[in-house]
Amino acid sequence: MSKLKTWVEINRKAAEHNADTIKSLLEPKTKLWAVVKSNAYGHGLKTFSEIINSKVDGFCVDSVTEGSKLRKNKIKKPILVLGPTFASSLKLAAEDNLIITISNWDILKALAKNKHQPAIHLKIDSGMHRQGFYNSELAAVSRFIKSKKLDLQGAYTHFASAKDLNYPTYTENQFAAFQKGLEILKRSGFKNLKRHASATGATLINPKYHLDFVRVGIGLYGLWPSKELTIQRPDIKLKPVLSWHTIVSEVKNLKSGDFVGYDLAERVRKPTKMAILPIGYWHGFPRTLSGIGEVLINGKMAKVIGRVSMDLIAINADNIRCKAGDRATLIGKQKKEQLFAFDVAQKIGTIHYELLTRINPLIERVAI
Repeated sequence: MSKLKTWVEINRKAAEHNADTIKSLLEPKTKLWAVVKSNAYGHGLKTFSEIINSKVDGFCVDSVTEGSKLRKNKIKKPILVLGPTFASSLKLAAEDNLIITISNWDILKALAKNKHQPAIHLKIDSGMHRQGFYNSELAAVSRFIKSKKLDLQGAYTHFASAKDLNYPTYTENQFAAFQKGLEILKRSGFKNLKRHASATGATLINPKYHLDFVRVGIGLYGLWPSKELTIQRPDIKLKPVLSWHTIVSEVKNLKSGDFVGYDLAERVRKPTKMAILPIGYWHGFPRTLSGIGEVLINGKMAKVIGRVSMDLIAINADNIRCKAGDRATLIGKQKKEQLFAFDVAQKIGTIHYELLTRINPLIERVAI
């Protein structure tokens, strides 16, 4: 790795373990679809999808562009586009045999007028209040789809708060609303639709939510949707797939009273050994970790000092034997110490989803 300043490692065995763990919770009739949207939650769309392809039954992406990239990388399994698809992308979606989400009248009417008509799944808004048709619209939607002979293959919803075993009420309400929506579609003549509602949280919480397939994202990456579930489901063991590394680019000594970085943000109060790492907020290391973040060097925690810059950070390397070229870990494990994405994100008031998806996609993802 000496040729790279920074790289992300994707652990193949951990990904396969997570897929097997999730599949062990499912009935044979329930399929597992991998959510690889947004560059596979920062894990690398191509790299992660190739690793997990043999373990899953389908893929979920955010856009036609992502789906098309998977097709170019010889992914042949079903691909569902979760995000909005615009009329300009319908031709590519049809050519690449992608299933698109229909969640409003505008795109439904645009699809009906277009000569390129990919297969569709309907999104039902059961209480997330984001994308989707309300149940009150479904009878009219069904009549329109039948009259235009569109290829409706499935229907789904998304839960707003399925992350805690102790607070199921809103999820239960959503599930009941979804079931009513499915019944409307069934009465309208759509009797064999693929039904799906569960992301990782609902998959772990209750098997009745599993239906025909589950859409699992964060769990496949070895992470949890909430701290509560890690405590409530100790029987489930997930393994983090991603680790992020860089190298020490130089080591230098500071005198007592020296300032570090932009805006004189930090001043050392004693002679201090400092290591410089060639990454910064351009790479996805949050500026909000200035003065409080930590990295691992030679198995020891080392604190960020001064401002996180665009392409460099400074580390207090006192009591750590290190030299230029040594590996530094930003997320992951060294010896007995580990920096978890969840903990790093919590330190700066965000979630691990955001932290990971903001790792610059230009950084090489290396399968190990």
